Amino acid sequence: MTATSKQLSGRVALVAGGTRGAGRGIAVELGAAGATVYVTGRSTRAQRSEMDRPETIEETAELVTAAGGRGIAVQVDHLERDQVRSLVERIESEQNRLDVLVNDIWGGELLFSWEDKLWEHSLDDGLRILRLAVDTHIITSHYALPLLVKRPGGLVVEITDGTLEYNSANYRVSFFYDLAKVSVNRMAFAQSKELAGYGCTAVSLTPGWLRSELMLEHFGVTEANWRDAVEKVPHFAISETPAYVGRAVAALAADPEVHRWNGDSLSSGQLAQAYGFTDVDGSRPDAWRYLVVVQDAGKPADVTGYR
Repeated sequence: MTATSKQLSGRVALVAGGTRGAGRGIAVELGAAGATVYVTGRSTRAQRSEMDRPETIEETAELVTAAGGRGIAVQVDHLERDQVRSLVERIESEQNRLDVLVNDIWGGELLFSWEDKLWEHSLDDGLRILRLAVDTHIITSHYALPLLVKRPGGLVVEITDGTLEYNSANYRVSFFYDLAKVSVNRMAFAQSKELAGYGCTAVSLTPGWLRSELMLEHFGVTEANWRDAVEKVPHFAISETPAYVGRAVAALAADPEVHRWNGDSLSSGQLAQAYGFTDVDGSRPDAWRYLVVVQDAGKPADVTGYR
């Protein structure tokens, strides 16, 4: 699929949590394929969320439109049921359909500790992480799925960090982060069972090492010179742009046989091999295979054969 093919023309998507990172990349690539994309989040030009970052949902919506779709920004706190209910009612009123739901709400980057054990970690922060990462997805699906199942072919994509296989075998950073990311994989599986009878599909999807705005800032680089960070963090060489996971979602949404993936845990690198898309530099990073075979095995960084 190419951005000019407009395979998603006439389709309506909701990218919940589309302010930055993977959500922004997904929204823009759905727009490039011709979709109308509702972009939600808490950060607007008039008001920042607790993340206190400059990215806004209006910027994402404008990027969607510039890419060839139609971007619609709606400020929503996905923990607030009335706001989510009103959002879905608006989509139904304006479009009378919802074809793709992407649950990418997160916002917990500043809350989890890399070192603290469960009994040392701030309990308030830990429970907040679970609310942001789990409750938001449940609330959004609860209100959005009745609209999505009105037509066969609907797609739900639960965005997480790590495949089911990897997360089952590896401890992910800290208790609360681990629980959050494993839970999202399971939510996709559970929804797949409930949606199957309506001809709809649910999957979980993970990017690899994502060059999000926050990650680039953390390493003191930009997208233009990101390779400078490889000198200090050699395995960063396997990293990918948000557009890569965005192209994965667009490919799924355009696939008339997408139901073959129902209930599966997928990665951007895996789907790049299946659908033939690339990252913006023409490569196909396969981060989760690389992590197991190279990084976690303690081998020197070498992305040969992995991008």
